Amino acid sequence: MQTFSSSFARRPGMAAALALCTLLALQGCGKSNEAPAAPAAEAAPQDPMVVKVKPEMASNFKVEPLKKADIASVQEIPGRIEANQRLLSRIGASVTGRVTDVLVEPGDNVRAGQALARVASPELTQAQLAVLRANSNKSLAARAVERARQLIQADVIGSAELQRREAELAIATAELRAATDQLRLMGVSPNAIAQLRSQGTLSEATVVSAPRAGVVIERTVSQGQVAQPGDPMFTVADLSNVWVVGALPEQAASSVEAGQSVEIDVPALNGVPITGKIVYVGATVQPETRTVAIRTQVDNAQRSLKPQMLATMRISGAAKPALALPVAAVVRENDRDHVFVKTGDNQYRLTPVELGAGNNGVRPLLQGPKEGEQIVTDGAFHLNNERKRAELE
Repeated sequence: MQTFSSSFARRPGMAAALALCTLLALQGCGKSNEAPAAPAAEAAPQDPMVVKVKPEMASNFKVEPLKKADIASVQEIPGRIEANQRLLSRIGASVTGRVTDVLVEPGDNVRAGQALARVASPELTQAQLAVLRANSNKSLAARAVERARQLIQADVIGSAELQRREAELAIATAELRAATDQLRLMGVSPNAIAQLRSQGTLSEATVVSAPRAGVVIERTVSQGQVAQPGDPMFTVADLSNVWVVGALPEQAASSVEAGQSVEIDVPALNGVPITGKIVYVGATVQPETRTVAIRTQVDNAQRSLKPQMLATMRISGAAKPALALPVAAVVRENDRDHVFVKTGDNQYRLTPVELGAGNNGVRPLLQGPKEGEQIVTDGAFHLNNERKRAELE
């Protein structure tokens, strides 16, 4: 052993190698119980709501600080077109009888007094006979008065007899007038009544006529059907003026009053604007829907508005200062409204917001960025496309 050590020591290179191996062995033993080194942390994924654009593209986007503007509150209420109830007539027969003729159909334009249907009725015959009897009694009473006046001049009768006969004439005249009025209520024309009194010609049927000019919007009777007084047979409406009715939530009822301006959007008219004023706000709340009825009245000379068309009523209130965004700044994403907020040099973040109804090209901000934050007010749509493109890369 001594010989080997002496021989090994005489070799300097071997001694250095032995010392290095001994050192490495000692280090390995000291770290044998330590946990292995953790791998390097992976790079954090990029936020998909953030987009960074190249400096040369920054000029394509207009950025302005969020600020207040005078905005009139706007309430959007679903509504519909209805016929003006004050210009609508529900017409029925005035006697019980069988419908012999139906002369109009829904959609027909009718004039005032035009015949809509004919109804044959025994009541009509009895009423005409009552007129004939009353007319005959009046004629007899009139001749009796004339004879009494001749006799009183001849001093044959006294004045009391003349007064009695004059009273009978007054009664007969009143009975004739009442019987004639009854015929008019049954729809018999004045010409037919005059012919009945002069010639005794009876009318076979009474006429159901239109009380005003308009459009027949409903017919509920057919030929051969038995009609009863009070049963509606036709509905005639003057559609030159119509109502737009809606239901206002009870919480907002106090903010609307008659005379306020309203803008009406009817999808069937392809965006043609209609303006008017609230003419009625309900005095009670519908218990089933918790809403208050409102309506406006608009002219319809061209008949473009038709009953039961859908509409949206936009009611404008008083203008008040509020944080506002231009419509061009709003991006619709995942069924929510968003805006781009500038967070750094050429860097923007898509931020969800809650907005009120638009008015004059701006929308009030209900929840979202604070006043003074930098908002992309022009080019937001193209910036969102850049964000989506970067997300796909």
